[in-house]
Amino acid sequence: MRKITLVLFLVLTLTSCGLIESKHETPIEMIAYGALSDEEANLIPVSPKDSIVNKVTVNDEINAVINKNYSKKEVYSVTFNHTETNSSGNLIVFIDLDKKTVVGKNSTNKER
Repeated sequence: MRKITLVLFLVLTLTSCGLIESKHETPIEMIAYGALSDEEANLIPVSPKDSIVNKVTVNDEINAVINKNYSKKEVYSVTFNHTETNSSGNLIVFIDLDKKTVVGKNSTNKER
């Protein structure tokens, strides 16, 4: 009886671990961070989590910096705070609605 209980406990533990792991999704900020060059990543002073994620409509300005084959009307924009330089504003990475595919990146215009 003890052996059956132990085996049942092990099976349930291993099964539940597999279920939890399969639901794990990489945060969209980390997907965006992975698309940055080393130079761009070095501009982030604290953490990639110090960013703003928004779902935005693709306009002419965004369309100019994303993949030309991207045809959806919306994307996620991940704006990394405190990454502005003397010549450009904060880094922005555009992610497909699947929350996995990087479709472009840009920096905000400081003159805005």
